[in-house]
Amino acid sequence: MEHPIKLVAIFTTHAEAEDAIRQLQDKGFPMKQLSLIGQDYHSEEHPVGYVNIADRAKSGGKFGALWGGLCGILFGSALIVVPGVGHLVILGALASALTNLAGGAALGGAVGAVGALGGALASIGIPHDSVLQYESEVKAGRFLLIAHGEEAQITRAKQLLHALNPDCLDEHLTAPAH
Repeated sequence: MEHPIKLVAIFTTHAEAEDAIRQLQDKGFPMKQLSLIGQDYHSEEHPVGYVNIADRAKSGGKFGALWGGLCGILFGSALIVVPGVGHLVILGALASALTNLAGGAALGGAVGAVGALGGALASIGIPHDSVLQYESEVKAGRFLLIAHGEEAQITRAKQLLHALNPDCLDEHLTAPAH
């Protein structure tokens, strides 16, 4: 079942985003209803495409240990290499949406990869103007934490996340499918 409300928190650092995820977990928020998007700072180049990052995140990259630890908590993962931006790591429910959107095929060029991220965000009900903002935030090195849920779940998550003082905290209502 599609969860009608999306809560998007933007954090400046990976540590802040990870702390938020752990606090949500401690308060019983379903981990299958969380997604995290951010950059993984690798210096090497790879073709644009998708891979499972669980093992790679644990072994490499400046934030490898941090991403690797979150791979064990959040369900699903994807890595997109965007020339000019770098490696984008997507953990959680949004990774599945992104993989389904692209059909698991490699993408051609930065426009396609960034477009796929925007498409995945739009496919879960994020409005176009917000999609553009969130893509810019990720490109600037910030981290998006997305909670998908029912009203009571999102209300509790919003209270907890608000106390953590994210850079931004937005709520989006997904229109019911007809």
